[in-house]
Amino acid sequence: MIQDRALRPTAKGLPEHIRLNNRILVLQLLYRAGLQSRADLARETGLTRVTISDLISELMGENLVIELGQRQESRPGKPATLLDINRVAFQIVTLDLSGHTRLRGAVLSLDGAVLSSSGLELSGARGEAAFNKVAELLSQVIASATAPILGVGIGSPGIVDRAGVVRNAPNLGWRDEPLQTRLQDITGLPVRVVNDANAAVLAEHSFGGADHDLLLVKVGHGVGAGLLIGSRAILGERFAAGEIGHVVVGTDDGPLCACGKSGCLEAWLSVPRLTSAIQAATAAAANAADAELATHQILTEAGRRLGIILAPIVGALNLLEIVLSGPPELLDGPLSTATTQTILSRTMATETGDLTLRMTEQGQDIVLRGAAVMVLSAQLGVS
Repeated sequence: MIQDRALRPTAKGLPEHIRLNNRILVLQLLYRAGLQSRADLARETGLTRVTISDLISELMGENLVIELGQRQESRPGKPATLLDINRVAFQIVTLDLSGHTRLRGAVLSLDGAVLSSSGLELSGARGEAAFNKVAELLSQVIASATAPILGVGIGSPGIVDRAGVVRNAPNLGWRDEPLQTRLQDITGLPVRVVNDANAAVLAEHSFGGADHDLLLVKVGHGVGAGLLIGSRAILGERFAAGEIGHVVVGTDDGPLCACGKSGCLEAWLSVPRLTSAIQAATAAAANAADAELATHQILTEAGRRLGIILAPIVGALNLLEIVLSGPPELLDGPLSTATTQTILSRTMATETGDLTLRMTEQGQDIVLRGAAVMVLSAQLGVS
């Protein structure tokens, strides 16, 4: 049977959904495996050949599945006709709103490849002005698509509920902003809005090869985390799971955070804070060697603070892999080393000794690709 790497649904299935579930099962197998015959699909899914035949006819009628010739076989009889998802029939539009100064947008293939990208300067816009910037960029990206659009996916900073309402995004000046509904009304397209760190962890699951429990820490203008447990994204009762940026680290106060508290993780670790601290230390250094040492110390301390936050999470959930997303010149080196060492020193070595902490290989497109996963899951049931 096919290995189940699909994102788990968040609602229980009902008897009347059997046909829809069968449809999703077939699409998921084709999406992941590709080039399957009708007999292959029946065998792998456990569905009857009649059911498979009916489903394939329906999906071909919607241009979602195509025939790609016959399998070359040495045994006698008519060769099987191979099927696949029609991977060029539709495209996905996504936006990443997590940048400090610039919004990013892209058109992606169904396989998550970025076909074209563009951006728009935020220019300090907040509130309704920020929404207008988002709508403007979305219009530009939609216009650049070269195939019918399956849907729109958006990764937003802040707390985002299941209805796509941005409950709180201080950097954009949004509170209870019905972003998903407003953009659907403007575009007439299906829109899905998700927190940017949650989008990033979905990208790591679907396109980064992660097939187990995973914590992804996204470091940018702010700091957030996405958590995937049992192939299910964990959002929390108030949709704020992973909001680790404003957790105070330690009892020694620390730098003042924009939220008004002192010593928040974001005050130690965000890109603007790290960059500013390194620039100040470099300017004050007597020579290049001193500047390098000061930078190493700043990054090590930031990594240690991150490790303090993550250690109880790793211990409580028995996680064995953590992924970092953000500027590699800041995260990949003394910072990640200090994070790993701190976690291991604060947890049971027998249970976390195999812990892996690594940088994502998806670079700056991770939120854009994760937002595409939301569209694929919502529109086709695949991931």
